[in-house]
Amino acid sequence: MLSLLVLIPLVAFIAMLAGAPARQTAIAAGAANLVLGLWAAFTWKASMWAMSLPVLQKPALHLSFALDGMSAIMVLLSVIVTMAALLSGKAPEGREKLYYGSSLLISAGAIGAFAATDLFFFYAFHELALIPTFLMIGILGRGDRKDAAWKITIYLGFGSIILLAGLVWLANVAGTFDIPTMVKAAKEGSLVIDSATQKGIAGLLVLGFGVLVSLFPFHSWAAPAYASAPAPTSMLHAGVLKKFGLYGLLRLAIPLVPEGLNAWLVPLLVLLLGNILWVGLVTINQKRLDLLLGNSSVMHMGYIFLAIAALAAATANGQMNSIAQPAAILLMFGHGISIAMLFGLADKIERSTGTLELTDLGGLAKSAPSLAFLFGMVGMASIGLPGLANFAGEVMVFLSAFQNYSPAAGLGPVQIACILAIWGVVISAVYMLRAYRRIFQGESVKATDGAADLTLADRIPAVLLAVALLAVGLYPNLLLNLLK
Repeated sequence: MLSLLVLIPLVAFIAMLAGAPARQTAIAAGAANLVLGLWAAFTWKASMWAMSLPVLQKPALHLSFALDGMSAIMVLLSVIVTMAALLSGKAPEGREKLYYGSSLLISAGAIGAFAATDLFFFYAFHELALIPTFLMIGILGRGDRKDAAWKITIYLGFGSIILLAGLVWLANVAGTFDIPTMVKAAKEGSLVIDSATQKGIAGLLVLGFGVLVSLFPFHSWAAPAYASAPAPTSMLHAGVLKKFGLYGLLRLAIPLVPEGLNAWLVPLLVLLLGNILWVGLVTINQKRLDLLLGNSSVMHMGYIFLAIAALAAATANGQMNSIAQPAAILLMFGHGISIAMLFGLADKIERSTGTLELTDLGGLAKSAPSLAFLFGMVGMASIGLPGLANFAGEVMVFLSAFQNYSPAAGLGPVQIACILAIWGVVISAVYMLRAYRRIFQGESVKATDGAADLTLADRIPAVLLAVALLAVGLYPNLLLNLLK
């Protein structure tokens, strides 16, 4: 059954190549996957959703999928954002197949990566999703699209090579590509990896996954890529595909090489503070909305890395940290929904006014009240307003850093990093509120005078994402119960 979530977008893509109407086919596939993904997330049973198909005997490779709470939430994020992205975008004339087909391939790759239980296909599905991402930016992008496409290709290509080295090393040490088998053996003590090997593997995983997630200082590809990309590509990559690296650290590094990951704890904390504080300050100074949102996306990855760091420190020291993993997953979901909605609405602002330059905008709320309301709502979610999905995740991240704190022992590196990271909340409020004021408040200017509000078709994807933000924000256990 789970394979359908990957097959449906692939079959729809093939149907487009055979002549089926691109937009209608893509939306039908997205709707089918949305229904199936909701069903999978909230009714899954391991036996019902698992599948395994032998591909090679030596090495033993299986095209295998399965769901647990963590992967179910990531699949749910994927299908929601995919549906919104397909409804939000407007393909250039004559480019419909490339536009909608690439979006479906990105979605199929992301779902396959999150659901795969074989290390080879875990990696391969992510790479499948990257190829159409590069093409969409380079061919259908805007502005400095070619430079942005080359930059993201070089950076993510480098990250993928480093990651591949780490995964191959891990599989060689474990003697299998099957992730559940590795994790079970590590828990039972039959898979023992020495400290030096753990440190080497963990270093490659942190660097490889880190580049893919835009960990400071390997982040400079992200904002130009998202600013140049068509809206669906920015929504899918920033909202969904970027979470692959964070998911990978939780899925592989924490259970298999916790001691090695903890050996890199202080460097990781320094880098994630670079995401939160340095990139946050850079975000304040952005003059274009798309670049502001791109840098904001980079900044918020730092909080999720903080939860992973707290979990790594606790696991390596034989302690329990019951908050860190749920915090990371919940914030990944909340951020994925909110950044996708922000990029979708930014596209509507540009189509309505012809610009994303903040100095050329103002008073848009007068002619586009629906757009102003929805942007204000998701902007508050990005800041961490209570009642919206990001709030619970951010609070849990900060709590996770102090779960194993002992006053007698004093502040450790995780707690110190957390105290510094809290200033990022202030930075987020500054740039998001300033952007909202410049775009929507004040007197109308030439670009916004008489600008069109959202149509019914425009509101549907925004409302879909807004409902997800509200549902999880008001009742976080909707997702947290899946992790129990």
